[in-house]
Amino acid sequence: MYPDHTQPAPAERALDVHYPTPIQPVVAVPAPLVPVQPGSVPAVASIVLPDGRVVTGYAINPMQPEPVQAPPAVSRTAVNVALGGVGFLAACGGLLLLTSFIAALTAFVTQLITLAAVIFGGWIAVQIFSGSGHKGGTTINARKAVIKRNKFYG
Repeated sequence: MYPDHTQPAPAERALDVHYPTPIQPVVAVPAPLVPVQPGSVPAVASIVLPDGRVVTGYAINPMQPEPVQAPPAVSRTAVNVALGGVGFLAACGGLLLLTSFIAALTAFVTQLITLAAVIFGGWIAVQIFSGSGHKGGTTINARKAVIKRNKFYG
């Protein structure tokens, strides 16, 4: 199927075979059992059932009911009302700070607009009243000008 020069024969190929290393299982050694005597031997009770069978076993202490919790010193309603009042005061304080911030921001923007108007107005005044600089446009001698029917002829 393949030419002889493109693929070596199967016997000539080098094969690397890897075998897995088995893991030895861990042998669990049980701890030695040491018998322990109870501090006191519980009482054994025997009961005769109506059909004549006898049941023997240890007595079990009855379940103790959970202790009744004492009512809190302050009622839950009073705590809820107090927390609601604190939350309302916090909201009012936040709104007061918000309106103060908005008023300060408005004053700041107004001052910026006024400053821009003063600077721009000053620049225009300097352009108008300065004696130096570029003289553009046409120079008109107002004494020789003629005005007829609200039209200016220079």
